[in-house]
Amino acid sequence: MHKGRMEAFTDGVIAVIITIMVLELKLPHAATWQALLADLPVFLSYVLSFAYVGLYWNNHHHMLQSVEKVNGKVLWANLFFLFWLSLFPFTTRWLNEAHPVPASVPTAVYGIVLLLTALAWIPLLRTLIAANGGETSSLARALRGDWKTIVSPISYLVGIVL
Repeated sequence: MHKGRMEAFTDGVIAVIITIMVLELKLPHAATWQALLADLPVFLSYVLSFAYVGLYWNNHHHMLQSVEKVNGKVLWANLFFLFWLSLFPFTTRWLNEAHPVPASVPTAVYGIVLLLTALAWIPLLRTLIAANGGETSSLARALRGDWKTIVSPISYLVGIVL
């Protein structure tokens, strides 16, 4: 199976995720610097979520550049990953609208979505490696010594607990 449809679908889903997040940004209630600064925490949470989504899009792009084909398992692993990624607009908005600030449950749920997205990335990597020659594939070779795939979920888990 050729990877082009999966790339296009993923690009589309990620574009929609980012679009939803930016549309959630509200205009300040007044045309003043003070009103704009009052919305700074909301804007910063958007920046953080945008950075996470953008990072995953960039990694997904580079990952697929090193493989030739996908199969049914890869498609399902990709959908599983996209499911968790698609929760970013929801958790970002909940984080922004929850009161009192900081709200512990929305913050924890945001962290849980970060954790589950990072964990969903792992089966996507593994199924892509298996579909493209196993441990001798160019993707497997490129990922040797990749500590971020392990450290990220651990750091998210620590953040949730704290």
